[in-house]
Order: sequence, then C-alpha cells, then structure tokens
Amino acid sequence: MSLVFNTKTFTADRIGQDSVGYNGPAHTLSSMDDLQVSRVYPKPTVTFSGVGRNAVKLTRTLALTGALTITGNAILQINASIPVGAASADIDALVNDMAAYLATADAKTAIKALQVNF
Repeated sequence: MSLVFNTKTFTADRIGQDSVGYNGPAHTLSSMDDLQVSRVYPKPTVTFSGVGRNAVKLTRTLALTGALTITGNAILQINASIPVGAASADIDALVNDMAAYLATADAKTAIKALQVNF
C-alpha cells in the first residue's frame, strides 16, 4: 500500500503489528525520506474506557549550510491521544484544526526559529 500527499508517494516498506514504515521518493541508502505510522490500542480499566494513541513521524535528510556537518535528519512528529467514545466529527475537527495550524506562518516560525510566544 502507498500513501500519496503533496504529489509525493510513500511506499510501505516495513510492516509491523502496530506500525508501518513508508519510504518516500527521496529515500536512498544514504538519505532518509521516511514516514512511520504507529498505534497503541486503548487499555481500559474498571473506571475508564481508555485512549487510543496514534503517532505519525516524518524523517528527512537535509543538506545543511553553516553547520559542522553537511547533512542532518529533520524530524516532524505528531502524537494523538483520543479517548474511547469520542465522536468522529470531533476527531475530524481536531485533525483539521491541527492541519490548519501547521500550515500557518506562526507554526513555521515556531519550528524554524524555536519561537513559542506570538
């Protein structure tokens, strides 16, 4: 199975019980372009239904300028923790809001300049 977004195709390469690793179009023996999708099923107790957890991690090797090395790996990871029983529409709204935030100049400034106060 493949994932396609931003005109890039990521192809399943490492399939585990609760995770799948995908190779992106720039993946080579010496350069990473990897997407990892993983999950943890809820662990209910007698008083709580639990939360489902999901993580998506994108790792890409970048050329560096003005650094001590010529390349380095950049990682962007999103972790989700959703309580059992959450409405599908509420989850959609949560994901849509995060996706919209990540596309803003503020999010890019936070990542590029390590700025957290706007």
